[in-house]
Amino acid sequence: MTDARDRIHAFVSGHLQSVAFADEDDLFGDGLVNSLFAMQLVMFLEQDFGIEVTNDDLDMDNFRSIAAMAAFVARKRIEVPALATS
Repeated sequence: MTDARDRIHAFVSGHLQSVAFADEDDLFGDGLVNSLFAMQLVMFLEQDFGIEVTNDDLDMDNFRSIAAMAAFVARKRIEVPALATS
């Protein structure tokens, strides 16, 4: 999960530029990012980690901090799609 944290941290840092923040900081609650950036973040996570963020995943707790996003990515990577029944 460290690799995911590092990649997500780098992406967020690129948008915040000179603002210092820790992986556990509440990015939205602290006013560091806004809802427009949230959409960019979702697209980054999908593209960079090869996951699909569904409507059910759009819970602020999944995106609140770098640590939360890394844990979310880890959970999405181990999900096994349900087998279709015919």
